[in-house]
Amino acid sequence: MLIPLRPGELQRLIPAVATGNQFRFSLGNPQEVLQRLMIAAIGGVITFLIYNQAQLGSRWGPVWLVISVVFFLYVLWGPIVQAGQRNATLRRYPSAALFEGEVADVITRERVENRHEQADSRGRLELVENRRTWMLLELEDEEGYLGRVAFPMEKKHQSIRRGSLIRCLVLSERKDFSQIGALSDAWLPGMRMWVGEYPFLLRPAFEELCQLRLNSHR
Repeated sequence: MLIPLRPGELQRLIPAVATGNQFRFSLGNPQEVLQRLMIAAIGGVITFLIYNQAQLGSRWGPVWLVISVVFFLYVLWGPIVQAGQRNATLRRYPSAALFEGEVADVITRERVENRHEQADSRGRLELVENRRTWMLLELEDEEGYLGRVAFPMEKKHQSIRRGSLIRCLVLSERKDFSQIGALSDAWLPGMRMWVGEYPFLLRPAFEELCQLRLNSHR
């Protein structure tokens, strides 16, 4: 079942500014955090030294000071900008609808997260792949197949079964949703579990909207 959203509802469910969940997700793994720290430290120190070298009264002194502060705060504003850009990929769609259906199939696959070379015991370089198990949920309703939600698998996801009730947002360039552009993260109310690669939705607001809109259509 697809229930089109009213004007303004999509923007309330997917904010332009990062939420706490989105900020934590966009921070990334420890390696990505370390990279941001290095960029912030190196950029901040270099621009601060330039500021110190600037003559008093130079019109460029305050500019270099501002740039230095911006670099030092990169660890904070970097993930916020990244999350905002990701949110914009769904907010741009002209048509959005609330979907309620079921899990048609549950699939697990191995994905290569990254590759790197390292030396073996004989000093020869070998390619090492870091793999991670992903779960893919095929979604459908009374009208047939809708799409797929994919996410890194955790132990709690092992309880997901075919036929489980599932809800999410459907985004499209067309008002009749004849072509699906994207799906948001998804809510399994029977298990009180959220799944998805990225937390697009304001989750309490989405759960409340589901109660209001779905109850009115029954």
